[in-house]
Order: sequence, then structure tokens, then C-alpha cells
Amino acid sequence: MSKFKDDLGLIVMKNCEEFGKKVDDNISRRRGKDSFIIPISEVRFNNGEGKVVINETVRDKDLYIISDIGNHSQIYEMYGYTNHMGPDEHYQDIKRVISAVRGQAQRMTVVMPLLYESRQHRRKGRESLDCALALQELHNLGVQTIVTFDVHDPNIQNAIPTSVSFENFYPTNTILKSFIRNEDFDAKDIVFIAPDNGAVDRARYYADMFQADVGMFHKRRDFSKIVNGKNPIVAHEYLGRDVSGRTVIIVDDMIASGGSMLEVAQELKGRGAKKVYLISTFAMFTSGLNSFDEAYKAGLFDKLYSTNLTYVDAHAKKRPWFKEIDCSSFVSDVIDTLNASGSITEIKNGKQKILKMLEQKKNGEL
Repeated sequence: MSKFKDDLGLIVMKNCEEFGKKVDDNISRRRGKDSFIIPISEVRFNNGEGKVVINETVRDKDLYIISDIGNHSQIYEMYGYTNHMGPDEHYQDIKRVISAVRGQAQRMTVVMPLLYESRQHRRKGRESLDCALALQELHNLGVQTIVTFDVHDPNIQNAIPTSVSFENFYPTNTILKSFIRNEDFDAKDIVFIAPDNGAVDRARYYADMFQADVGMFHKRRDFSKIVNGKNPIVAHEYLGRDVSGRTVIIVDDMIASGGSMLEVAQELKGRGAKKVYLISTFAMFTSGLNSFDEAYKAGLFDKLYSTNLTYVDAHAKKRPWFKEIDCSSFVSDVIDTLNASGSITEIKNGKQKILKMLEQKKNGEL
């Protein structure tokens, strides 16, 4: 890594205070400084409007704005009732920070681990193209770099000019290191599974780290019906090697309700899989935890590995089937490297480290 610079500044939004503090602690420890966080005030009026005040100078700073747009636990009083903040409100607060900076920073980078509107990344017919519009808006407001993790579709970066750096990182190494240390498995018997067509590239990426095989499920839908805004799945059709007696790992970028992933787990158990693990970068649990509790009790899966890159319900963290992976050190490495104008290649490629850990695991050294 190149030499650290003295111009670093972190603006940590209220929606990721705990995570942002860990990132700051990591960077501060390396650089021998108390903190790089620039304090701000996020004001919310009781009619729902808001503003942001920056409480220290940001002039000539290399500024990193860290925000978790998926944190639904943030609340405020509006017209006498309690309102939970959604992604739209979190995104507006990012723009408020940029507005408050008033062009005084040397460079602005937005670190949005869960990319805003990433599920609305392409248009089919008469519908909005929200993610592309947001990226273009950030560019127009003066943001030079956008940092995100395991974006739903990396091709969304084509919506913005090449003058904007779009950095999409995968926490694969961090997750797999934890999995290798904590689980009992035989690497030659592992198969990585994509729960649908869209997750194939992600499953292949994981499998490449292990030098393992890949399988996938195709979701056959009933296009004559719409249930909860979607065409219902009528069958999961499997393509891949026999999983009988093997350890399978289902990987995806995000868990919303989790219904589809649990159905795939059930299919794999029915096909004789010995162990079933779930890996997801973002675990949202939009329909609660009951379905996962029931599936775990029924023996459909052994554990779910996910990160703290977005908010995870406190109740989920206490479940025996949930393992949270701390990615704050990873994000610290990214910020340090970008600030020092270093190469991000090493951060993005950690296959050799995983293979070394697998060899150590095989030899009983872990």
C-alpha cells in the first residue's frame, strides 16, 4: 500500500454508527490517530423534513461518506407517530451531506455497502430505473467515487460516466475465512449452489475460491398470476452434480423474505445433501425470522452466514443458526487503499489465502 495521506475524513451517518466506528478504529489504530470521523448533526423536523449540519471543517479533505441505506431500525417522530426510515430517506440524507460540504472537499467518495435501489437496476417496460438515476445524481453532485459491495448487478455501473470510479467489492474472502475456521467439512465434497439463474456468477466466484463444483436451480414461474408483486414459483429445477452425501453451500447476494432460499435448501435435503449452509452478503429478513426458525428446527439447513454490511435485526444475531461476519476491517482496507492511491487488486483477489487455509484445515492446523 502507498504512503498514508493526512487528508482523510470520515462522515459516518447515524444509520451505521456502530459499523462506522469500527472502521474508524481500524484506520486510526494503523495511523496512530484518535479518530478520523468528522461529526455531523442529522436533524429531523416533526413534519418529516430533514437537514444535515457538518460540525467541523472539511476543506481539502479526502472525504468518505459511509451510509447504510438498509437500516430500517432508525426512527423519528412525524405528526405524532413513530416513523421508520426507509432507503429513500437515507439516500436523501447522503445528498444533504454532499450539499453541506458545498464543494469544499478535495474529493468525495460515497461508501454505500448496500447500493441504493440496486434491485431496481434495469427497466422492463414502463417502470422507473431508480438505481441508475441515483448514480447519475451522485455524479452530478460532485461524487468522484462510489464504493459498494456485492451489487445486485455490476453492469449498473454503465449508467454513469467513466469519470466516476465505481468500485464493487465482494466480501467472499472474509465470509469463507470464517466458514473454514468454524465448520467441519471435507473440501472435496463441497458443492456451491446458485438458487436461481441470476446467482450463477456469484456461485462460480465462491466455487473458484474452493476449486469446487457448482450447481444451480432454475425457478419455473407461473406467469399467469401475480402474488405480492411477483409471478409465483411453481418449481425449482436443479442442474448440477449429485449432492447426495455432500456438503452444499447456497450463495446469493441478499436474503429478503428468504422463501426462495429455504425452498432450495429443502430441495437439496430431499436430494440427500448431508449438510446445507446458506451464505448471503445481506440478510434483511423482510418477513421476519419464523420461517428460518422452522426450517432450522426441521433440519433443512445447518447455518446461515451473513455480514454486518447492512443492518441485521438484533434478534437474528442471537439465533443459533445465524453467524454474523464483521466486514469493518475489509472496508477499512478499502478506504485506506483508496486514500493512499494504492492498488485495489490485492483486496479483490484473495484466492491463494483461501486455498492456504483449506490446506491448513486439511492438515489439522486450524
